[in-house]
Amino acid sequence: MKLDLEQIKDLIPHRDPFLFVDTCEIILPGEHGKSEKYFSKDEFFFSGHFPNNPIVPGVIIVEAMAQTAGIVVSYKLRDYKEKSVLFMSVNKAKFRKPILPNDTVKFEVKFLNSVRDVYKFEGICFKDDTKVSEAEFSAMITYK
Repeated sequence: MKLDLEQIKDLIPHRDPFLFVDTCEIILPGEHGKSEKYFSKDEFFFSGHFPNNPIVPGVIIVEAMAQTAGIVVSYKLRDYKEKSVLFMSVNKAKFRKPILPNDTVKFEVKFLNSVRDVYKFEGICFKDDTKVSEAEFSAMITYK
């Protein structure tokens, strides 16, 4: 199932300028998904990170992975309308190559495990076919 931006907005609360996923493919609901993001030269963070040498900040890359996992889990739990996905931790983050203005990157996330309402995922970011970053992260699902 390939989700467009409006379908993504139905699943997670993030909005511009802090939504870092343009499309998301749900491969296995709750467990595996792939997303894509085009980082235009006009992104708000490029003017300060860094002047005359803009690159996407590592925290934005990890956030995009976490948003992708949030979409994958929220898609599985879409019948529960009153829920939140809260980022809890990040581990083993590695940044191998920079992401530049006007780059399109792909994120892939895979479920590792869960304990109660805490889900742990691994994520990888690719530019073309090159792995540019990776991380493990966890989030808690809360229901209202």
